[in-house]
Amino acid sequence: MKTLIRNAIIVNEGEKFRGSVLIENDSIAKIIKDDSLPEYDQLIDATGLLLIPGVIDDQVHFREPGLTHKAEIYTEARAAIAGGVTSFMEMPNTIPQTTTISLLEEKFKRASEVSAANYSFYIGATNDNLEEVLKADPKTVCGIKCFMGSSTGNMLVEGKPLENLFKYAHMLMAVHCEEEVIVKKNSTEYFEKYGEDIPIKYHPLIRSAEACYTSSAKAVKLAKKYGTRLHILHLSTAREMELFEPGNIENKQITAEVCVHHLWFDESDYEKKGALIKWNPAVKTANDKNALREALKTGRIDVVATDHAPHTIEEKENTYFKCPSGGPLVQHSLPAMLELVSQGVFTYNDVVEKMCHAPARLFNIEKRGYIREGYKADLTILSTRKAWTVHKNNIEYKCKWSPFDGCTFNHKVEYTLVNGHIAYKKGVFDESKKGERLRFAR
Repeated sequence: MKTLIRNAIIVNEGEKFRGSVLIENDSIAKIIKDDSLPEYDQLIDATGLLLIPGVIDDQVHFREPGLTHKAEIYTEARAAIAGGVTSFMEMPNTIPQTTTISLLEEKFKRASEVSAANYSFYIGATNDNLEEVLKADPKTVCGIKCFMGSSTGNMLVEGKPLENLFKYAHMLMAVHCEEEVIVKKNSTEYFEKYGEDIPIKYHPLIRSAEACYTSSAKAVKLAKKYGTRLHILHLSTAREMELFEPGNIENKQITAEVCVHHLWFDESDYEKKGALIKWNPAVKTANDKNALREALKTGRIDVVATDHAPHTIEEKENTYFKCPSGGPLVQHSLPAMLELVSQGVFTYNDVVEKMCHAPARLFNIEKRGYIREGYKADLTILSTRKAWTVHKNNIEYKCKWSPFDGCTFNHKVEYTLVNGHIAYKKGVFDESKKGERLRFAR
């Protein structure tokens, strides 16, 4: 099967040009920069449309197994491709937690059966499973996930087990950094004042900038001590930026991620959005948001992700301590980032670099993340002047709500191709083919 994407505006590897792309089966066969047209079996006329590599999201929670009343791999992978995300890496805090090789492989098997997008899964670290973690194959598993805060039970890794994890980790370690002692102290103080009815606006003071910086600084110190390949997730504060250096990912031992909600929202949005924007780490000040935006542009932050973490709307309506943190984002991350391009915050090349190219390099993903001949044809095609508004009727998440509900975006995903297959076309899914397990050149 030969598919030709004709006459698109292509953004790729720092360039923006008009061209066409020929796909043969699952891979990119030719990039055409003139008006010549090769033979094809299937045509996508992309005149006036934007063509970019498919987005790679390195942090999602699809809730399967055990929490499927909120989400499942099938529904959230559909939402991902509706948003132009062609590959995801999913977290281990499910029920049961993905802390053994056998449980990890069960997830891979399930994804192979139901996921429209390409996939990988982290193995979760606990206080006593180091031997099991070290069995994970760096060529077929995206990384190790370590919670240094905001988790429960044995997945909150502390003390000597934490040090051993940094010492012996044999591949990329992705870390959630919030200092639990500080968060607990702040929680107690606000509970004594307000009881269960703590106003949501105090969330960034409970899960404070101090808690984030203290934990991130500890992680960086340990990584430097042991030479660990460290990746710090969902950074949220201006002060944390001093912990990271600008530069090429290939030369970095320590890399950094920011999530869309920390680039879009700030503390002024709590009044309107309430618990719908309650995340851990918390959305903080406008100064923090602006510092994160700047760090993304200067290369201190390496990638953009979502921390897509759905809950039901009923769960979100609970009082402060009973209301879970997290929200769905994977369908709207690319349109939101491109809206920031329209606002002059970022450029098209910024977005493609941080959401497509950089995740592929950071995780050493084989033959994805770029529009290159011989690479897998994971591609997203968008209209650039078709305003649309997020509404429950066009939300694909199983939970059927979004923190962007009511927001109007000017970029709309028209087609998403996964391994050369048109998985999504103008609101219609073709589920005849599934995504593939990601492979890593390590």
